[in-house]
Amino acid sequence: MAAADTDVIVVGSGLSGLVAACTALDRGRTVTIVEQEGPHSIGGQAFWSFGGLFLVDSPEQRRLGIDDSLELAWEDWDRSAGFDRDEDVWARRWADAYLDFSHRDLRPWLRELGIRLFPIVGHAERGARTEGGHGNTVPRFHIVWGTGPGIVAPFTRRLRDAVEEGRAHLAFRHRVTELLTEQGRVVGVAGTRLAHDLTVRGEPSSREAVGEFELRAESVVVATGGIGGELDRVRSLWPASLGAAPTTAVRGVPAHVDGSGLDVAAAAGARVVNGDRMWHYTEGIKNWDPIWPEHGIRILPGPSSLWLDHLGRRLPSPNYPGFDTRSTLEHLRSIDAEHSWFVLTQSIVEKEFTLSGSEQNPDLTGRSIAKLAQRVLPGAPAPVQAFLDHGEDFIVARSLTELLDGMERLGANADGTTIDRAAVVAAIQERDDAVADPGSTDPQAIEIRRAREYIGDRLVRTAAPHRILDEAHWPLIAVRLHVLTRKSLGGIQTDLDSRALGADGVPVPGLFAVGEAAGFGGGGVHGYRALEGTFLGGCLHTGLRAGRAA
Repeated sequence: MAAADTDVIVVGSGLSGLVAACTALDRGRTVTIVEQEGPHSIGGQAFWSFGGLFLVDSPEQRRLGIDDSLELAWEDWDRSAGFDRDEDVWARRWADAYLDFSHRDLRPWLRELGIRLFPIVGHAERGARTEGGHGNTVPRFHIVWGTGPGIVAPFTRRLRDAVEEGRAHLAFRHRVTELLTEQGRVVGVAGTRLAHDLTVRGEPSSREAVGEFELRAESVVVATGGIGGELDRVRSLWPASLGAAPTTAVRGVPAHVDGSGLDVAAAAGARVVNGDRMWHYTEGIKNWDPIWPEHGIRILPGPSSLWLDHLGRRLPSPNYPGFDTRSTLEHLRSIDAEHSWFVLTQSIVEKEFTLSGSEQNPDLTGRSIAKLAQRVLPGAPAPVQAFLDHGEDFIVARSLTELLDGMERLGANADGTTIDRAAVVAAIQERDDAVADPGSTDPQAIEIRRAREYIGDRLVRTAAPHRILDEAHWPLIAVRLHVLTRKSLGGIQTDLDSRALGADGVPVPGLFAVGEAAGFGGGGVHGYRALEGTFLGGCLHTGLRAGRAA
């Protein structure tokens, strides 16, 4: 092998790549990060994230009276994942390893890095308690104080210091198109140097080529993410189990998240598995102030809104707001619903609507106690109010007739149909009667009452039960919801050292994979369903293991 330019090359500057790079640097290795975008993009998708982390039996949980355990977490994970393929052998091992990591090591490590957690633990997926539903049985969604940028910052600081010391190098606007191999070993990368581009983070950048490059190393780490920004590729891999692929969708990630790194790794002998497993949301709204094409934002809802399909019919259990993401997606696609609806009140939107993303939560992102305190004041949070004022998917009405008129106008389907006004009214009445009756066996009404039993939900996530048609809580609000693409659950199959495996199950010498490119471990640690807070955690975990091994 020719002399290496560096010890370790990391392809991609997202969170998993940063963790792998910093861990390798801590062990005395020299590192070069190769990134197709500019310096503004460092941190990747983690920068945009809400900063939620899955932890098991944490001090934050115990202080809130949440009784959690490693055994309970494994039961939730196994039930949700539904592992059923030969390819899942490594995914199961990664699941065991991640659960142990999230139980024992993650929180102490975060504290060493200076990362702190918001004291109230959330419950982003409640479906485990409903018949046929999946999710976390107890709240495990820990929000980082500083959200996504707060997670990225400690690693960018360490990387900056290493650059100044000459131990690390950053090659931005370098697009890797090939992994160099010699005698079956990956020995470097080659590709295209792209023209300098002044676009801001997330905007599509130029692909004008100004030259070529080649770099060599002892180890190469692929940290290029998944396919969520390439809608055609998402549709081509869409699983039959979820019905027909949507003809319209919004992007939850920038367009450059296109899966090209998976193709490059596969060409070098890595085995890519579970491409049909993916994690997309059904609570997507079009960003009124978009950064990338078809930019969508996800609503993280509390349990009280009424959820209707494209024709105005109430969704069946367990498809309630914030319950079972995959079940809801499967149901809506089975009836060819290109959109669905939340119907709610001003009181519900003020208490229960959180928008996913660092930029949509300036109080948490900016670590501002003063701004955070404003959440308990009357009125919707400022980012939510901006969507109420400007979002094309929002209808704010002072009467039921006005609401129905708006839904009818905004909810036109491809076949010319729109909502059934009588069905909407009947669904609202059914939900209202159930919520008003303390003895109701309606599953959603039961879950609203259950949510209020947990102090965290009662304080910040669940409105006091009330009828949607109670004018004291108006105006009425309807929100048109779209499928929002987000994560690949499959990827490059890896062993517990994050070494990429070939078709024969043997590691490809010199090649590692981390984060979403590795299915967050093993080519699909989540199986068919992801428990909320495990994407960022999976990036941290895989990056740490790769950095140690590389």
